[in-house]
Amino acid sequence: MLLVLLVLVGVVGLLAVVHWYVWRRLVRDVTVPGGAARRLGTIALVVLPLLSLAALTAGRAGVPFWLQRVVSWPGFLWLALLLYLVLALVVGEAVRPLLRRALDRRAASAQAAPPAPAAPPVTVPPAPAPAAPAPEPPTVPEPPAVPEPPASAGPSTVTGPSRRLFVSRVVGGAAAAAALGTVGYGTYGVLRGPRVKRVTVPLAKLPRGVHGYRIAVVSDIHLGPILGRAHTQRIVDAINATQPDLVAVVGDMVDGSVENLGPAAEPLAGLRARDGSFFVTGNHEYFSGAEEWVDHVRELGMRPLRNERVEIAGFDLAGVNDVAGENYGDGPDFAAALGDRDRARAAVLLAHQPVVIHDAVEHGVDLQLSGHTHGGQLWPGNYLAELANPTVAGLERYGDTQLYVSRGAGAWGPPVRVGAPSDITLVELASKRA
Repeated sequence: MLLVLLVLVGVVGLLAVVHWYVWRRLVRDVTVPGGAARRLGTIALVVLPLLSLAALTAGRAGVPFWLQRVVSWPGFLWLALLLYLVLALVVGEAVRPLLRRALDRRAASAQAAPPAPAAPPVTVPPAPAPAAPAPEPPTVPEPPAVPEPPASAGPSTVTGPSRRLFVSRVVGGAAAAAALGTVGYGTYGVLRGPRVKRVTVPLAKLPRGVHGYRIAVVSDIHLGPILGRAHTQRIVDAINATQPDLVAVVGDMVDGSVENLGPAAEPLAGLRARDGSFFVTGNHEYFSGAEEWVDHVRELGMRPLRNERVEIAGFDLAGVNDVAGENYGDGPDFAAALGDRDRARAAVLLAHQPVVIHDAVEHGVDLQLSGHTHGGQLWPGNYLAELANPTVAGLERYGDTQLYVSRGAGAWGPPVRVGAPSDITLVELASKRA
């Protein structure tokens, strides 16, 4: 408990420092003291992190679903925007002195520039003498001469405090534009829906008659306060368009209860595949009421594989519960799913997290299909995902077992993906005997 408390204090302290840094660079350094812009910026950098905290905790705190939806959009989007604001501002720290030096050189050049040469005098020939002198008019005193303003010595320059403000506004504005553009494009990619990838996986034990068998793999749909029924329908339409032989939903389908998200999941009943649709739990199912969701999945026409397997023409299809189920007395059981099978037959395993690949190798699995990593979701999160997972995305081999990891069809938290576009994968099994 003490360790958890220390970690929580550390995280809160880090977020406080980060928000102070963003306030300093994007509010204090670019606005005038006491102005409306500074007040509004300060208020925003107090309210936005509070909305993020509310978005992260509202579901587990039992907040009404409509209120979860209200706080989730600004709260989660701010987390993504904060990440890229900080990254852009850090890059701006290197640009800032270069821009100041460029302004200093420009000012020095302007001051050292020689004045423009004076125009040569114009010689006017003398007029001819008058024939007779005319009487002189009375003398009228001339008005005093108005002094002319001095000529400018050169182009105007930005100096002193004005130069600092100019540099801060250029760097801050560029950082804000870069962060907004990145998050905007990443949000568009998620809301547009996943694209279909195609991967061919050769299996030595696969019979010739099953060559070309197609499995549509979808993971990490993450239905919740942000991604709802329309998101599900896009996924179902994309899967059905591939005309798969089998659909595998590999965990983290939801972030919430059946009561709140049942209507959002309804389009999954429209999945079409010759050999049906199968489902295994992910860690988020256990956060959302796994037993209720397993029952609801059956009502939608999918078959849950809970540490069990079925025989498909030419190979065994097995599924294990997610490792998060161990905290609920419902963890993976590889012996139950794979222990007594005929190892002369090819085996395909559905398991949400890639970390169980070593158990799959031990039990003679030919291909494991997983998700969970999101491919990192938000760059540079892929580097952190690599520390916790043997494979972050794509197909890799571990001994005689191949592991394919999908980046997922949705997004957790911020509905944003950067450097890890969402996908549905059509895995085509190939027989080496064909």
